[in-house]
Amino acid sequence: CWYCGCNTGAAGKTHRLTSYLAALEAEIALIAGKLDGRGRVKNIAFGGGSPNAIAPVEFVRILDRIFTTFSCDQPTISVEIDPRNFNLEWAATLAHCGVSRVSFGVQSFSDHIQRAIGRIQPVEMIEDCMAQLRHVGIDAFNFDLMYGLPGQSISDLQATLDIAIKLAPNRIALFGYAHMPNLFPRQRRIHDGDLPDSEQRFAMAACGNRHLTRAGYKAIGFDHFARPDDSLSVAAAQGTLHRNFQGYTDDTCPIMIGFGASAISGFPDFYFQNEKHVGTYRALLREQNFTVSRGVHRTANDRVRGALIEKLLCTGNSGPVPGDILEIARPALDRFALNKLARIESGSIVIEPAGLPYSRAIASTLDGYRAIGGKQFSLAI
Repeated sequence: CWYCGCNTGAAGKTHRLTSYLAALEAEIALIAGKLDGRGRVKNIAFGGGSPNAIAPVEFVRILDRIFTTFSCDQPTISVEIDPRNFNLEWAATLAHCGVSRVSFGVQSFSDHIQRAIGRIQPVEMIEDCMAQLRHVGIDAFNFDLMYGLPGQSISDLQATLDIAIKLAPNRIALFGYAHMPNLFPRQRRIHDGDLPDSEQRFAMAACGNRHLTRAGYKAIGFDHFARPDDSLSVAAAQGTLHRNFQGYTDDTCPIMIGFGASAISGFPDFYFQNEKHVGTYRALLREQNFTVSRGVHRTANDRVRGALIEKLLCTGNSGPVPGDILEIARPALDRFALNKLARIESGSIVIEPAGLPYSRAIASTLDGYRAIGGKQFSLAI
């Protein structure tokens, strides 16, 4: 898929995929052995959009390896699938494994946009997948949608939202397409001149918010939407919502362990990322070595700032900000205050109702590493 910013690789030869799965199982066993029963697994998420690129029996084996090597406490299991490679056998397999939530990378239902991003999947294909899953008892669904795609107009987005609302997934994430062809060569197939400009992107984000909230979805932060009875909406209402590098979540676990090439793990004091190159990843595991290629140590100041940012993004109120941090952030915050998008109240940063679309930019004023307007990040709009 040309728009994709994930770490991907072709697996045209069976032995390459087989050897990767063997390495993945070896990594699971290695980490589980080091933990030696400490901790309990509460959530298992298969991401990346293509867990169903392998055979169902291989998926069962990976999940079995997790259950037999880790202490699992009736975990919630979710899987992101590629609708183009899905069938009733896969639906039955997911149900047998106890999967309760399935995510679809829809992006857009417009035919011309699907052709422009290299991902053809008619609406009937999504409908068939959902029907197959409901048939086996799985009825919690997520849709990932995008705005800012090549050739996309407001009417294109509205048409996609109308179809999504009709299909009634429990959650919808509406993301802005991040065009970074220097980092992701596949995106060079998407021409800059075909992309909506910043003003159009902002209008699309606002349109998406109006359209989905009018249809009964609750706005969760600035890019997630959920039906009122969904656990994400419940967490937001109860003040227990969280946000990590994957987005908004009701997962309260302080530790996330990622498996596979390029996977990211999060700990209170550290972030780690696995080796991206699959060949090197496999070679490390053949020698029973850890696969981490880089990491970031979170200082005490990092953790304070991180907690403030998360609370601000999840509740709209940062809580009391230490004076030294607030003093540094104030010049940037004053711009938002001037436009009545945020305010400082009793030493806390509060996002005004009109400021919700600017949440990322407002929260970034607390980030000691990020300069607003820096080109190493995707656009906030």
